[in-house]
Amino acid sequence: MDANTQSHFVNLRSKDADSRSESYRHLMAVTDAPVDWAAEVWAELLALLREGDNHQRAIAAQLLSNLAKSDPARLLKDLDQVLVVTKDEKFVTARHSLQTLWRAAVVDKALRAAVVDRLSQRFRECSEEKNGTLVRYDILEVFRKTYDVVKDDALKQLALTLIEEEEDPKYRKKYAGLWKDLVAKKRAAKD
Repeated sequence: MDANTQSHFVNLRSKDADSRSESYRHLMAVTDAPVDWAAEVWAELLALLREGDNHQRAIAAQLLSNLAKSDPARLLKDLDQVLVVTKDEKFVTARHSLQTLWRAAVVDKALRAAVVDRLSQRFRECSEEKNGTLVRYDILEVFRKTYDVVKDDALKQLALTLIEEEEDPKYRKKYAGLWKDLVAKKRAAKD
């Protein structure tokens, strides 16, 4: 890892929000492609998930999801630690951590299966949470973004099944909006 990137990782613990945000943007851009130094920063990012403030926890979850393309087996092993942050006490932290999981899910089949399994279970369990409808929307959005990359029809079918499980027609319609273009194509093909 070059010195500039290393300094950005150190800066993730900064109390200065602007500086930390700049480092976050830099690191997300750098990790958008596989890197050979993921193992060097992995333990530090896992520590940030547990010990950091709410911004640092979200950043760590997002970077770990982005680093999946560099080390999918390592993220598969540590996925449950990342998923803890998707239930963070700070809802915005939880959402940012959840919304980035598609980046991990598109990397390989084993990781996708684990993410989809955990999030499907979460979809079914979160209806009583304070922001359960937003969590459900975010899960379906993760599935949609994943589908857009991998074109897995089983994932699309699972998402549509979960949408049908929603009892409130207002939210069922909102969730279906994420998939309406694909549902419309399916209906047109039948006609």
